[in-house]
Order: sequence, then C-alpha cells, then structure tokens
Amino acid sequence: MSLLLRAVPVVFVLLWSTGFIGSRMGAPYAEPMTFLVLRYVAVLAILAVSMIIVRPRRGMTMRERGHAVVVGVLIHGIYLGGVFWSIDNGMPAGVAALIVGLQPLVTALFAGMILGERIDARYWIGMAVGLVGVGLVLGPKAGMADAGIRPETVGTCLLAVLGISFGTIYQKRFAQHMEMRGGVFYQYAGAFIVTAVAALLTENGEVQWTGEFVFALSWLVFVLSLGAISLLMLLIRKGAVSGVAGLFYLVPAATAVEGYFLFDEALTPVQIVGMLIAIGAVALVSRASTRPRAETA
Repeated sequence: MSLLLRAVPVVFVLLWSTGFIGSRMGAPYAEPMTFLVLRYVAVLAILAVSMIIVRPRRGMTMRERGHAVVVGVLIHGIYLGGVFWSIDNGMPAGVAALIVGLQPLVTALFAGMILGERIDARYWIGMAVGLVGVGLVLGPKAGMADAGIRPETVGTCLLAVLGISFGTIYQKRFAQHMEMRGGVFYQYAGAFIVTAVAALLTENGEVQWTGEFVFALSWLVFVLSLGAISLLMLLIRKGAVSGVAGLFYLVPAATAVEGYFLFDEALTPVQIVGMLIAIGAVALVSRASTRPRAETA
C-alpha cells in the first residue's frame, strides 16, 4: 500500500497535465463556459448513477455538502473558469500558465497562515527555484507582447490562482474526511452552478459535436474530473497542503512533453533545463518540513 501511495503524486501530475491537452483539442468546437458545463453535467450523471448502483458507505450531512459545494466553486468553477475565460479572450496560454504557476507559492503562504503548517526555509527555497524552472519551461511560448494581455485577463487569471489555492486549503480544513464520491458529486454541483450562470450570461451555447470534441470531452470527464480530482483529494487528505501544492510545478513540464509528442511542439534546450530545475525543486520541497503546528490550549 505504501508503494501505491508513493506513486499517487506521479500519477496525479501526469493526469492533471493532460487537462491542458484535452482543453486545447476541444476548444475549437465549444465556448469555454459551455465546454465546462457539458463536462460537469457528464460527471454529475456518472457519479449519480454510481451512487445509485453502489450506495456510499455513509451519507453526508448538510454541512459536509455545503463544504463540498464551496470547494467545487473555488477549484472547478473559479479556477478552471478563470483560466478558460482568459485564454478565450486573447491571453496566450503560456502567459496564463506562468500566472497560474504562482499557485504553489500562494497556497503555501496561506496554508501557513490559515492551517498553521510550519514551513522551513528549505521549502521556500525550493518553491522559488521551482518558479524559476516553470518560467524557463513556459518562457519561449509566453508571447509577452500579445495584445491579449490586458488588465481584465490578467486579473481573471490571478482570481483563478486564488480560487485553486483557497480551494485546496478549504478542502484540507473543512472537507478532507467526507465520503469520496459524495464529496466529488457536490463539488461538481457547485461548479456547475457557477459555470452555468456564466455560460447563460456570456455565451450562445453552440457546440460542434465532432469526433475530436467528443473524445476531448470524454477524456476530461473520466481522466481529469473523476480520476485526477479523486487523487488530489487523496493527496490533500494524506499530506500537508503546501507539499501537495509543490507538485503543480511539474505540470507545465509534463504538458510540454505531451505537446511535443501529440502536437509536434518543439522542446528547446532552455525548456529542458527548466524541467530539470522544476523536478529538482519538487524533490527539495518534498524533503522540507511542512507539518502542522502544535495545538495550543
């Protein structure tokens, strides 16, 4: 079992990184909020059927359901919605990824303040080094002169960073012990409400049901929304939030490699160096001290 648990972070990074690939494949065929709404409806339907066939071992209280809804609004609604909206409104994906790359630092900062996680100097050094590595991986594609970098797109990306940072902290603080399937169901219920309202207010709801779109949607539903999110909940439950956040530094590197094989996107020597730096930084972070402070009377 311990060997399987040690493999979970690696599997999570690989699965999470494919979300950017799936989103790119499906983006030409549906507007961003509509795409997310369809994704969440499919996940909710699958989870509902699974809970009818195999009932959860225990039910959820109204308080637990409320906490799960808040987590879903923050992680799936604000984070994914913010990133998708920014890119759809002209922000280069590389720049959006650079801004989202601040998430581990933001999460670690607030985890120390809110959860009382004690973080030593080696951890902060690793986080800073990891940010440099992410910058090297994404820098060649950043396109900083692009007109899509406007206050509203940058602000929405920063809002997305705050969404996933506070979402992981909230999950650890209020929702880590709830029943897994029920917790995920109510997370996506909260996300559906937010994105459905946004889609109704800003989009026309048109979808081109091509084979590529169906494949991308299916991948995001089963691999990301069910697989990767379940692993994220497990990681948050088993470890410090600040330590889990450090794993996100590996996502751009994994995505770059996937883009190389799937879309013939070039990997420059600078990007390869950045990947190695990010991997080294995560190794340093994983060895650093990130533990809860002792309770005081």
